[in-house]
Order: sequence, then C-alpha cells, then structure tokens
Amino acid sequence: MSDGGAASGASTPGVVPIVAVVGATAAGKTGLSLDLAEALDGEIVNTDAMQVYRGMDIGTAKLPPAERRGIPHHLLDLLEITEPATVAEFQQLARDTIADLRAAGRVPVLVGGSALYTRAVVDRFDFPGTDPAVRERLEQELADVGVEALQARLAELDPVSAGRIEEMTPGNGRRIVRALEVIEITGKPFSARLPVPEYVDPATIQIGVDIDRETLDARIEQRVGEMFEQGFVDEVRRLLDRGLLESRTALSAIGYRPVAAHLAGELTLAEARDRTVQQTRRFARRQDAWFRKDSRVVWVRYDDPDRIARAVAAVRAVAPGT
Repeated sequence: MSDGGAASGASTPGVVPIVAVVGATAAGKTGLSLDLAEALDGEIVNTDAMQVYRGMDIGTAKLPPAERRGIPHHLLDLLEITEPATVAEFQQLARDTIADLRAAGRVPVLVGGSALYTRAVVDRFDFPGTDPAVRERLEQELADVGVEALQARLAELDPVSAGRIEEMTPGNGRRIVRALEVIEITGKPFSARLPVPEYVDPATIQIGVDIDRETLDARIEQRVGEMFEQGFVDEVRRLLDRGLLESRTALSAIGYRPVAAHLAGELTLAEARDRTVQQTRRFARRQDAWFRKDSRVVWVRYDDPDRIARAVAAVRAVAPGT
C-alpha cells in the first residue's frame, strides 16, 4: 500500500516534531508508539478519551506500568468515572503537555483510539463558548425524548455535523447536545466548528497502522477474550460501586455496558463477551474509515519488519535532525 503525504507545510529543521500514531483498535498502535518513543527519545501522550479515567484499565486496554518500558506516559488516570470528559479541556491539557515535552527536547508521541481527540490536539480546532441554561435544557430533552429524536433534529439543522457524529460516535447523546447548543448560541452550524485538516504546527506527522480486516477481526476477538480472562467483569463490578451507571461519559466506553447488563442478570457472560466483540469491530471499522480519509497519514503495515525505520523516516521528513 502506498504511503500518504507526510504533512501540510514544509519540513522544519531543528524543531522537535509531534508524532501521532493512529489507526484501528487492536491494530498495534501501542507497540509502534513505544518503539517510536524509544527511537526518537520521546514520551507517550495519551489521546484515548476513556483512558483518562481512573480504574478503567482492562476494558480500555490501558498499558500496565510494568509494560511501558520505562517510558513516561502522560494524560492517563486524570478523572474519576463520575466526572465528564470534554474535548475542549483535553485539548488544552494535551497541548500544554506537548509544549512542555518539546521545550525539554523530548518528542511527544500521541497514541489512542479517539479520532476526535487526536484531531482536536494536532489540527486547528476552536471551541465556542457554552450557555449553561441552554445545555441544561437540551440535556433534559435528551433524557425525556431520547437520542434518536435529538439526532433527527440535528440532521435537519446541520446534516454535516449529524453525519460526522453518527460516523465517529453513533448514539453519543452528549455530542449531539453540544452540537445543538452551539447552533443555538451562535446561529451557525456546528460543522463550521469541527476540526480543519490543517496542522497547528507543520512539524507534525501522523503514522497509521495498516492492517487487513480479517487479521484485525481475529485480533479483536483475541483481545476481548483476554480482557475477560484478566478480570474485566470484576473491574466493571468495582466501577459500578463507584457510580459507573450515573456517568455521562465513562459508561459509553465499549464493553462496559454489556458487562454491566450481565452483572444485572440481563445478559449471560457469553452474550456480554460477544456484544463487546461486535461493538469493538464496528468501532474499529469507523476508526479506520475516519483516518483513511486523511491524506496526510503515512501508513505502515502492522507486520512490516521495516515499519519502525519507515515511520522514523517519515518523522524526519517533517523535522530533519530528529
């Protein structure tokens, strides 16, 4: 498969690059990010929306400290599961972390499964203000009439953003509410506020992990099986005691709702596992489709013995001297 373009803008000599490892879940992003951090004297910056939660470890495939090869990891375990996570807050935290690392001469290597979070950090993406009264009213409507009704309203007002939300995070009531809020307080489509495919810093490169669907499906099934063997059900049980069902954000993480349903006696263990596999596969397809649309991504095969050398060469193309 041919590589995509390196980055927007000319190469930037003498500048510490920003590297983002992207692609589908279970494709091998974690391993590649660690290899790149070692090769580039870098540190890992999490861009997974659910790994910011303390206690959500097995179900989010959070890398245990013992397996991090001594490489510092940032933006993990920031919040309790009852606290909402917002893209705007994460963007600021991530950009501050990246700036600190680059100032110290360390290469930030971003990795995570949340496409919107990655784009919000590396691309031009400005957030409009908020109106608590409007937000509260829309959230009450969401509770009263459900996601589908608000999705239909958003589709009428702003079909572009409705389509993108459905593509990236289908059924995400919080993002639908946010889109409707922005439309109401600004009088403009929410889609006008979505990320512009232009890097904030031209010394940025996205490295995509390329993997065929058959192999990926098998790896997802294996990963989910290992999650259940490692104690995923016990993890969800502990989180339920800490308020998981009341969480506006954390409960949307893949697998947690089916396991909660199993613990409530609504699903068998096998059904919860199967639903987790199915949800993960659907999510992986959306991730892959999202990143394939971005011509700036440089793709390396998951099983290419030269993938590290190819990825490092792509980084040095945008930041000579790295």
